[in-house]
Amino acid sequence: MLTRERLKDPVFWNDVTQLLKTVVAATVAWVLAAEAFELEQPFLAPWAAILVVNGTVYRTMSKGARQVAATVAGVLLASGIGNWLGLEVSSVLLVVMLGLAVGALPWLDGEETTVAATALVVLATGFSDDDVVLLARLLDTAIGIGVGILVNLVVWPPLRRRTALRAIDKVDDLVGELVCDVATGLRGRLTHEQIEEWVQRTRDLDQLVDDAWALVRQAVESARLNPRRPARSIRDPREWYSLLRRLEQAIAESRSLARTLDHSLAAGRTWEEPFRACFCELLDDVGTAILAAEDEPLRAARGKLDDVIGSLSDRGLSRELWPEYGAVLTNLRNIIADMDEVAAANPLGQPPLPFEVLRRRRAVDAERETAAGPARSGAPAPHDA
Repeated sequence: MLTRERLKDPVFWNDVTQLLKTVVAATVAWVLAAEAFELEQPFLAPWAAILVVNGTVYRTMSKGARQVAATVAGVLLASGIGNWLGLEVSSVLLVVMLGLAVGALPWLDGEETTVAATALVVLATGFSDDDVVLLARLLDTAIGIGVGILVNLVVWPPLRRRTALRAIDKVDDLVGELVCDVATGLRGRLTHEQIEEWVQRTRDLDQLVDDAWALVRQAVESARLNPRRPARSIRDPREWYSLLRRLEQAIAESRSLARTLDHSLAAGRTWEEPFRACFCELLDDVGTAILAAEDEPLRAARGKLDDVIGSLSDRGLSRELWPEYGAVLTNLRNIIADMDEVAAANPLGQPPLPFEVLRRRRAVDAERETAAGPARSGAPAPHDA
């Protein structure tokens, strides 16, 4: 079921685009093999096209040569074993076994399934020692590979920048939520279970950052050999690398802050109310600013934090708790230092989604029709009245 969130999900749109391109490539390959070249069994053309259409242009081009070799090896393997043993259980066993073995060779780089499946399909659908039939099978394969590469290169070559940016934004928001939740928890009755939940959330955030790194690498790969103009800025996205490193550090500081709270709770030490109230207010300010992706409030929070640090000895606070106060204040200062650059970089310039483009166009058309209405009716326009 398509929901509003689903329609705004860049991963969903990437999957839809990839599906449509694969369908187009397979269909065009079949039509060319069956109609243009009039091959008797053109099934290998769409099969090869489906294998070749990958998530990025670079991967399609880099894997194209290996897949050509793999499919050709599968056709030759099926023809040789079929002419030797016929269509028997032993030939099926041998085709699959040798196909997997050949595909595991280093120069085919993991194309075991392609070799074995191609050989099995060719063996099951008919084989011949006739050179003409063998050449027809190879021509089928070449058509499919060529169409797959062309479709992925020409028809909206994928750029994975939106998925990468969405992943970075998601981590940013979750860090802000965590900081706000720590402030709320500190105002109440703190428990070890609550703190452990915060620590676990930082571990989950670490995993999300790892996923974001993978998506950024995929976005960089998608820009290689990509003819689209926006691809130039994605080939070396140093800003993204910097933001991810800052998010990693902010998450580590958040975990350190939670651990300090846990050690304090385990030791039975109680924070003095003036410091607790002030620190919770700072946490709220920082978390809210991170959620809003605003760097000015974060800089203001840093100024307040510096004031607190400077006046710590003047507040009459217990010297016994100074190490803990200093530790959490240092953690918070580091979080601000890391996250203000992330906030300053927002918004990260995500391109609009397809439905958003249509909505904007309709809104512009509606405004034009409204403006043109009085002129068509002969009535004075509002600014002329």
